[in-house]
Amino acid sequence: MKYELIVFDWDGTLLDSAAAIVQAIQAACRDLDLPVPEDAQARHVIGLGLGDAMRHAVPDLKPQDYQAMVDRYRFHYLSGDHNLTLFAGVPEMLQRLQAAGHTLAIATGKSRLGLERALDHSGLRPYFMASRCADECHSKPHPQMLEELMAEFVVAAAATVMIGDTSHDLLMARNAGVDALAVTYGAHPHAHLLEHAPLAALNSIPELDHWLKTYA
Repeated sequence: MKYELIVFDWDGTLLDSAAAIVQAIQAACRDLDLPVPEDAQARHVIGLGLGDAMRHAVPDLKPQDYQAMVDRYRFHYLSGDHNLTLFAGVPEMLQRLQAAGHTLAIATGKSRLGLERALDHSGLRPYFMASRCADECHSKPHPQMLEELMAEFVVAAAATVMIGDTSHDLLMARNAGVDALAVTYGAHPHAHLLEHAPLAALNSIPELDHWLKTYA
């Protein structure tokens, strides 16, 4: 086994939620009469901690408006998150990886409350032995999430791989000295992901599963 610890991002990697996040950011801006970011700008911040994401998506946001922006975003996202679906093949892939003896974990820009809600809605909780969220650690691309997960399971960086759909995931892996896989069906475009030299860029869950079967 090359990778004992396999760490997944959540939004845009396991859950098909990128479009819903973009729409919630844009709706929150409209609620507060703020400039509405284009889709590409809103998609770029997916994976960051919520505060960092709002600041990057709306550069003119005043400090006194941060909390209102976060509150409106949460209102819009949570009103529909129960309708979001996993990418096809995710439960089967995780079940196979778990049965093969890999330790599975999550490193996400979601809050702890948001991730717990998502784990319950998705039914994926039994597959993951640990997780780290942006309100418990430094936001990506800081390596803290991966460093803490490796320390928790006493797994070396060489035996760890990070899987995500954004450059924030790939940069976090690089900062932690960990190999990274990109998935191209989530938030960031294929060409942008390739700029950060992942081991591979996979276009679907079946492609990701095949890569892991072959090389992990």
